[in-house]
Amino acid sequence: MQVEKYRPYKAVSLEERLWPSRVLEKAPVWCAVDLRDGNQALPSPMEIDAKLVMFKLLTEIGFKEIEISFPSASKVDFEFTRCLIENSLIPDDVTIQVITQARVHLINKTFEAIEGAKRVNVHLYNSTSELQRRVVFKKSKAEIIALAAEGAECIKNETLKHRDTEFVLEYSPESFTATEPEFALEICMAVMDVWRPDVKSKMIINLPSTVEHSSPNVYADTIEWFIKNMGRAKVEKSIISVHTHNDRGTAVAATELALLAGAERVEGTLFGNGERTGNVDIITVALNMFTQGVNPHIYIGDINRIVETYERCTGMNVHSRHPYAGGLVFTAFSGSHQDAIKKGMRAMKESNSQFWEVPYIPIDPSDIGKTYESIIRINSQSGKGGIAYIMEEEFGFKIPKEMQPEFAAIIQKISEETGKEINAGAVWDSFKKHYLNVTSPIELINCNITESQVDDNGSVTVDANVKVSDKQAHISGSGNGPVDAFCNAIRREMSTEFSLISYHEHSLEIGSTSRAAAYIQLEDNKGRQTFGVGVDSNISIASIKAVISGLNKLTSSSVHSGKVLCYTD
Repeated sequence: MQVEKYRPYKAVSLEERLWPSRVLEKAPVWCAVDLRDGNQALPSPMEIDAKLVMFKLLTEIGFKEIEISFPSASKVDFEFTRCLIENSLIPDDVTIQVITQARVHLINKTFEAIEGAKRVNVHLYNSTSELQRRVVFKKSKAEIIALAAEGAECIKNETLKHRDTEFVLEYSPESFTATEPEFALEICMAVMDVWRPDVKSKMIINLPSTVEHSSPNVYADTIEWFIKNMGRAKVEKSIISVHTHNDRGTAVAATELALLAGAERVEGTLFGNGERTGNVDIITVALNMFTQGVNPHIYIGDINRIVETYERCTGMNVHSRHPYAGGLVFTAFSGSHQDAIKKGMRAMKESNSQFWEVPYIPIDPSDIGKTYESIIRINSQSGKGGIAYIMEEEFGFKIPKEMQPEFAAIIQKISEETGKEINAGAVWDSFKKHYLNVTSPIELINCNITESQVDDNGSVTVDANVKVSDKQAHISGSGNGPVDAFCNAIRREMSTEFSLISYHEHSLEIGSTSRAAAYIQLEDNKGRQTFGVGVDSNISIASIKAVISGLNKLTSSSVHSGKVLCYTD
C-alpha cells in the first residue's frame, strides 16, 4: 500500500477551544435535502410522483426547511418546484429551499421556478477549495470571490422583483473543508457585504464538509475558528449551518461536534443517502439527541413507516444494522446479552421507573414504533436467558431458572443442525413437543382428587385412569398433596423409583388467564434428571400432568445422567 501518496489534513490552530466542554441541550434547525442532494445521488432519481410522496413524508415528520430542487439543473426539478407552488402543496410553516450555482443565467432560471412562492430560501454556492481553484477553474482567489459576489448581487436584485415572496438567503463555500479557513472566511464575508443581512433577517452561512477529509474534532475546530474570527456583529446577523458528508464514516460525529462548536442548523438526509458514502443521517443525529433527553422537534414515532416510504420512493434499502431504523438493531443473539436484556426488562416492569434503563438497548423501541418482539432472537449463539425471554414474552411461560439450561440445549441443537435462526414459533413448537405433548408411555385419561382433614394432619387421595403403553389402568394413592399422592400411585403401578427435585407454578399471562402452568423436576434412581411441564385450568391437574411429562422423558433413552440434562430427539 503506497501510503506515501497521501498527506495528513492540515488542522487549524485553535487555542482555548470551547466545544469539548459543551453539551448539546437543544435541537438545531433541520433542513432535509433528500429531494435534491439525496436525489441526485440515486441510480434512478425520483420522478415527480415519488418526490411528492417524499415531500409529504418530510412535512409530516416535522421538517420546517426542505431543499426541494436545483431548478436550473433539470426539467424534473423545475417542474416539481412549480407543482408544489401552483398546487399550494407547501404548508404555511415550511420554507422551501432551492439551490443554484453562482452563474447569472442559472440564477434567473431559479427565480423563474419559484415565482409565486410564499417563503423561499435561495441557496447560492460556488467551489472555493485550493484544488478546484487550481485544477478545475484555473482562477485566482480574487476571481473566485468576484464570482461569488456577482452571484450574490444577481440574487439580491432578483429578490427585489418578487415583493410577495419572503426570502432567506444562504451561501455555501463548497468544499469548505478543503478550503483555507482564512479564504473561506473572506469569501463568506464578501457575500455578506453584498446581501447586508440584519439581526431580524439573517443570512445562512453554510459550511459544508463536501468531502470528509478529517476527523470530526478537526471539523469542530474549524467551525469554532470560523465563528470566532467572524466577529460578534456579523455572527449576530447570520445562522451558521453545516452540511456533512460521510467519506470517513464520521458524518454524524462531525455534525454533533460542529453543533457544540456553535453551528445552529443542519442539512442532511433521511438515513444518510447522498453522493459517494452519503450525507449525514438526520434520523440518527435526532435520535441520538432524543436518547440524551433532548427534544429533536421532528417526529420519528413510526420509524417503520418512514423506512417503508423512503425505500419505496428512492429504491434504496435501509441496512439491517442501520442505527435505530435497521431490522436487527434492537435484536440480541448473544446469550449473555439476552440474559442482561431479560433482567433489565423485568427490572423496568418492577421499578416503574420513568427512565429507560435496559442493558444493550439505549432507546425504548416503542418510542419509535418498534415492538419488543425483535429484541431477542434465537440462533446457535443464543443462551438460556434469551430463550426464556421469548417463552415468557411471547407465550407466557416463566421457565424456572433450573430448567432453562435443559430447554436451551434443545433449541441450540436445532439451530446448530439447521445453521439458521430459530423464530419464536419454532421455539414454541419445540417446547410443546418436548414438554407438553409427551404422552408416551404414560397418558392421563381422567383424575379425581379427594381431600380429608383429621386433626392437624391433612391427607389427599388421587384416583386416576391412565394409559400405560396402550393399556388402561386405574391407580390410586394418598399423600400430603395431590402431587405426592399421584406419585405414590404411579410408583406402585409402575414399580419405579423417582424423586421430586423442584416444583414451580404460575398462572399463564398470555391466552386464557384461567390456566396455570406447573414445572416439576424429577430424578430417577440412576441419577438422571429432567423437567416435565403441565398446563390446566386446575393447578393440581397441571402439576400431575407435569409429573407425567417428566416421567415419560425419564423413560426415554435420550435422557442423560447429571444435574444438567441435554434432551434430544
